[in-house]
Amino acid sequence: MKLKQIKDILGATLVSGGDQLDIEIISGGGADLMDDVLSATAKGCVLLTGQTTPDVIEICIMAEVGAVVFVRGKKPSESVIEMANANSIPILLTRESMFVSCGRLYMEGLRGMDGSW
Repeated sequence: MKLKQIKDILGATLVSGGDQLDIEIISGGGADLMDDVLSATAKGCVLLTGQTTPDVIEICIMAEVGAVVFVRGKKPSESVIEMANANSIPILLTRESMFVSCGRLYMEGLRGMDGSW
């Protein structure tokens, strides 16, 4: 699924990585515990989370996450957005809950990862 499709499905706003809407996202998962992200195979996936700290971007870099969606209307700080831009990690914002966001993406064909979060 293309990142643009995820944006449209979630009614999300893109705040980082505007030139990356055509990247292919292979799977997805939702987590607020970053240890769970590190323990899963996350390369090329979309992470849905309510955590907006710099740790999220650091974990995404290590796990090679393809994009991040901050749920529940959460907004990251400018330093988090700058860190994501510097590491080519697109950020989307949605007002939807994590549960609803994951459900909508699943209904549209995006699947979780083996050993999902």
